[in-house]
Amino acid sequence: MPPAATDELTPDAAVRRYVDAAARLVGLEPDVAEVLESSYREISVQVPLRREDGSLLVARGYRVQHNGARGPYKGGLRYHPAADLSEVRALASLMTWKTALLDLPFGGAKGGLQIDPAELTPTELQALTRRFALSLSHLVGVYRDIPAPDVGTNGQVMAWFMDAYSSRNGYSPGVVTGKPVDLGGAPGREAATGRGLVYILSATARRGGWELAGKRVAIQGFGNVGSWVARELAELGARVVAVGDVGGAVTHDAGLDVAALVAAARAGGSVVDADTPHDKLDPAELLTMECDVLVPAALGNCITAGNADQIRASLIVEGANHPVTPAADAILADRGIPVIPDILANGGGVTGSYFEWTQNIQQFQWPEERFNEELRGRLERAYDAVADAAEQRGCPYRLAAYAIALERVVNAVRLRGYV
Repeated sequence: MPPAATDELTPDAAVRRYVDAAARLVGLEPDVAEVLESSYREISVQVPLRREDGSLLVARGYRVQHNGARGPYKGGLRYHPAADLSEVRALASLMTWKTALLDLPFGGAKGGLQIDPAELTPTELQALTRRFALSLSHLVGVYRDIPAPDVGTNGQVMAWFMDAYSSRNGYSPGVVTGKPVDLGGAPGREAATGRGLVYILSATARRGGWELAGKRVAIQGFGNVGSWVARELAELGARVVAVGDVGGAVTHDAGLDVAALVAAARAGGSVVDADTPHDKLDPAELLTMECDVLVPAALGNCITAGNADQIRASLIVEGANHPVTPAADAILADRGIPVIPDILANGGGVTGSYFEWTQNIQQFQWPEERFNEELRGRLERAYDAVADAAEQRGCPYRLAAYAIALERVVNAVRLRGYV
């Protein structure tokens, strides 16, 4: 398992720690590992906007291209006040390992704009997105770097980004993924991250010989990922006993009415406003409540050395990117609580983006049934590979996943003559 670590690590240092551990596990030369830990290109841009009230907003934007040995760079755009270079660098690295683990022909990248989109009007958000897109237009492209939605962005933001890029380069639907279906998006892509997580969880249950129906699940975060996880689990008969979002958290031991939670969120409210029997819950207590499955699907670094010893879930499935710190990971491993890592568990999003990208190139749209069938097949194959490697090597899922991904990237790097 990875060596013990403190929670003072920056996000990119935490990812490097996992890569280091995987490199030692597979016997990779230290100098090659060092090349793979660092980013190929890091761009910082200034994005000014004259707001409707006359004030000037100057946002800082980033695009980090980590490794492109296996294909064009792929990674989301995050709009969040905490989207600094360290976080974006870590997320770009995670995308390299995620796409390799899922055997997709992509490298890893990530972008961030340090803003709170909730504080901007739609007109301001559109103008800022277009200017951000143009500032990155020389770096992105259908076969160069393909952004996608992430925290604080959505299909509408991708539509604006695509249109701004296309204004300089001609109609280019494949320059971004996660678009509205009317602009070349793929039916099924919106639900792919959450639905894919449930596919992984179902595969875990089958391998472990237990039934998902009736299991008590707690979900931190009720955005695109968490809400779709809840919907898919409810259809499979699992009990969603707790859900939290930025407005608070709710619990109900008999199971929450997921449809009511979704309705409250769509109306612009919080899960605490849902018209369903529930008790309010301290959001911090959601992470430590007794349950069968815990799905952290909000932001990173929510399970730390400070609360890992209080976790009472039997299984953790990471819906967010790096929600468990290295120090917490070591504590959970010592306690025998398995963690399905983010580069596997939330891989449905980038897999769905791959499907959308290929459809844009061909200008041919799949039906959603085929999309979901292909998604399930790819994710189940990736899960089986990780589970087999974890058993054979006697290591946690995370280390096994990184080892598989690292070996695939190293093979591509060597074939291309980089090292």
